[in-house]
Amino acid sequence: MDISSGVTGAVPVVSPAATRRHAIFATVIGSGLEWFDFSGYAFFAAIIGKLFFPAGNETTSLLLALATFGVGFVIRPLGGILFGIYADRAGRKRALSLAMLLMALGSAIIAFAPTYQSIGILAPCLIVLARLLQGISAGGEMGGATAFLTEHAPKDRRATYSSWIQTSVGFAVVIGSLVGTLIVSALPADAVLRWGWRIPFFVGMLIAPVGYYIRLKIDETPEFATQKKHAETPLREVIRVYPRQVVSSLMMVVLWTVCTYVILFYMPTYATRYLGLSQKQGFVSGVVSGVVLMVMAPIVGAFSDRVGKRRVLSVAAVLILVFSYPLFSYLNASRSFSTLLMFQAIFGVLIAGYTGPILALFVEMFPSRVRTTGLSLAYNGAVTIFGGFASFIITWLTKVTGDAESAAYYIVFAAAVSLIGTLLMKPYQS
Repeated sequence: MDISSGVTGAVPVVSPAATRRHAIFATVIGSGLEWFDFSGYAFFAAIIGKLFFPAGNETTSLLLALATFGVGFVIRPLGGILFGIYADRAGRKRALSLAMLLMALGSAIIAFAPTYQSIGILAPCLIVLARLLQGISAGGEMGGATAFLTEHAPKDRRATYSSWIQTSVGFAVVIGSLVGTLIVSALPADAVLRWGWRIPFFVGMLIAPVGYYIRLKIDETPEFATQKKHAETPLREVIRVYPRQVVSSLMMVVLWTVCTYVILFYMPTYATRYLGLSQKQGFVSGVVSGVVLMVMAPIVGAFSDRVGKRRVLSVAAVLILVFSYPLFSYLNASRSFSTLLMFQAIFGVLIAGYTGPILALFVEMFPSRVRTTGLSLAYNGAVTIFGGFASFIITWLTKVTGDAESAAYYIVFAAAVSLIGTLLMKPYQS
């Protein structure tokens, strides 16, 4: 920070580089807390199923709990549209701050919700309400955060900056997995079942105001602040003028969202149900994938700024398509903790390879005046259809087929869809 000298009462002047560092910090911390709140449900889905969705069958209870996890995704397109329009008209900073408060409210409802045994059918209704609120909030997060970071970034370093959003997802996985590991390690099983599972939601509820404060202190993006005319009807303009960009972006998100919710969030549950490993080992494996993603995403983002974002993303998609089934086959054949850690580390690199450049590519497909709306619509549409119910679909497929490698088929399918999306993408003409 440079401070003017020789003038009494001089006002501090913040350099552009310092502002950009503040933007990265605010985005990573804020988005990380948002994804921690939103995904904390997945880490304890099995327990939530027992307490709030008793069905007389463990698998059925889990399916009901996972379906409720997916409810948060069903509402996300609406949240994305509402927050996208608000961000494109009122500013990125205001939208992101409001989204964080809404997420904290959803976490608070889950943290205090009485179980089915206490209040009957109202218990699962409260969980559904909480997931709806969290879904609306999460719907506005990715598009807003992407526009916020990339509009602070130099044009030749957009992937470097936007890749930090994926680092925030890794951050959420790490802290979520660490909290889960501490809970199941420090508490006896009956205490985890009675009250320990609520701890992540209390944590999310209490630390969200910190993220809210951090976001309020950062400047609005220069591109938005200097824009002479903001779109009056951003949604209508996106659908009418940029339909190809929305469809291609949506298809490219498919692989991202499937990998995120299968590999990063569902694997702790997969490890206990299908690999015969402990809950603690499942959480530790989540820490590994999250750390790898945190470290590798910015590295890949910077690399793609040099050699080409589309090229790096396409190569990563092909590698995921080719190696998913062999990796799952080896994991299920071995069923050891060391194999699971290796599996998570490899997928952490592959996911970073795909997601490091992706948001910078999306930014090039929509102009600033409708950027948040366009990104939110495409991203949340794909997440709702393919990501939110990924855990449910895999659990159901495994139950029907008896094949624990069903997850691999779903990831291969997602990779094929996203590769087609890369062929369809077209930057907007300014």
